Amino acid sequence: MTLQIVLLCGLVAFSAAAVLFRDLLRAAISLAVASLFLGIIFFRMKAPYVGAFEISVVAGLITVPFIVTIP
Repeated sequence: MTLQIVLLCGLVAFSAAAVLFRDLLRAAISLAVASLFLGIIFFRMKAPYVGAFEISVVAGLITVPFIVTIP
C-alpha cells in the first residue's frame, strides 16, 4: 500500500512539474519520468502489456523527438 502511494505521489509531482517548468528540456524529462511512474503502476496492477507499451512508447519514443527538437 505504501509503495502505491509513493508511486502515485511521484506521478502527480512529475506531471505537475512537466506543466509548470518554463524550461522545455526539464518539462520533457519530467513528462518521461511521469510516464515511467505510470508504467510501473500498470505493472503493479497486473497489466504488463499496457505497462510495457507505456514505458517503451510514451517514455521512450515520444520523449526522444521532444528532446531532439528543443534548440
